[in-house]
Amino acid sequence: MRPVPLLSAITLALGLSACATTPPEALRGTGDLGVVIERAAGRVQVVEHSHNTSLGTVDGLGDLSHAHVAFSRDGRYAYVFGRDGGLTKVDLLNRKIAKRVIQAGNSIGGSVSQDGRLVVAQNYEPGGIKAFDADTLELLADVPAEYAPGKFSRVVGLADIPGQRFVYALFDANEIRVTDFSNPRQPVTTRYPAGKQPYDGLVTPDGRYFLAGLFGEDGVSLLDLWKPAGGATRILSGYGKGEEKLPVFKMPHLRGWSMAAGQAWLPAIGRHEVLVADARSWQETGRVPVKGQPVFVMARPDGRQIWVNFAFPDNEWVQVIDTVEKRVVHTFSPGKAVLHLEFTPRGDEVWLSSRDSNRVTVIDTATFATRKELPADAPSGIFFTSRGQRIGF
Repeated sequence: MRPVPLLSAITLALGLSACATTPPEALRGTGDLGVVIERAAGRVQVVEHSHNTSLGTVDGLGDLSHAHVAFSRDGRYAYVFGRDGGLTKVDLLNRKIAKRVIQAGNSIGGSVSQDGRLVVAQNYEPGGIKAFDADTLELLADVPAEYAPGKFSRVVGLADIPGQRFVYALFDANEIRVTDFSNPRQPVTTRYPAGKQPYDGLVTPDGRYFLAGLFGEDGVSLLDLWKPAGGATRILSGYGKGEEKLPVFKMPHLRGWSMAAGQAWLPAIGRHEVLVADARSWQETGRVPVKGQPVFVMARPDGRQIWVNFAFPDNEWVQVIDTVEKRVVHTFSPGKAVLHLEFTPRGDEVWLSSRDSNRVTVIDTATFATRKELPADAPSGIFFTSRGQRIGF
């Protein structure tokens, strides 16, 4: 037997020692991690979708009755935005709070900049957006949504776009704004008139268009971010004109709007329909009747399916639309009060939260079979780290 060189022996010994002392959690990647919001308990479950398991929980996150999550570009940290204005940086590998600040009176979400260095929160109270250092959560800039002397609008639909910019809508001011944080401490904001009461927004996957749904009128406001000088234009105007509107039981979430098969798939406010529009001309091309008022209308990553959940009283149901046939091909109930759904990055599975059944259900998107059920305390939002690699999330 040949003798082992001294340097190789030392290297081997150090490697074995490191393996013996390094906890398994420190050796795993973050690409398959995510969090499930347990809204009533003020905590998140840390989950992984390679084997569909829960890894543990993180408590002390405040009011999560309306919570949103964004991720660092390396997938290790989740930024949790709570209704109480809390912004919490959660270490997913160590499953503990890395940093927490109370930055507003009422916050409904946020996003991370293109370079990953900024976290921006959108706020109801006080109306506006705030930018923080992603590492330390130091406040870098406060951009009030003042639209008249002493009047501040609630901010909705905030999304990151290329060039260290963020686009968002002002519900009370009937505006879309774009703020450039190239110099984080001296942001520059441009204002664009929109329609009446923009209530949420969506950026297309290429970062070109921002669509703001209008609650105060039928239609959608569209801003071409490559040619913003033209201002916002109206599309899908009057899609409910001349027909009796139903009461709106829950506002649709436009972040769940989908681009698939060259079409935009949109929830119709107060109607039992999903609207379909051409993604180039933005003209309506069809409507798909569905079981109730759609809340999330989300495309499987390959664009072949659209999954829809609904407002009360139909919120135990989920329907699947085939984007080629433009019709519902599957209807089922995974539990009571289905609040959110999240696809795995390549779309083989979808996770659904059932708040009143206290569980998350994992469904095979090809066969619609249930692969796993995970207990959760009144779960709502489900967010996977793959969001951190996408524009607009």
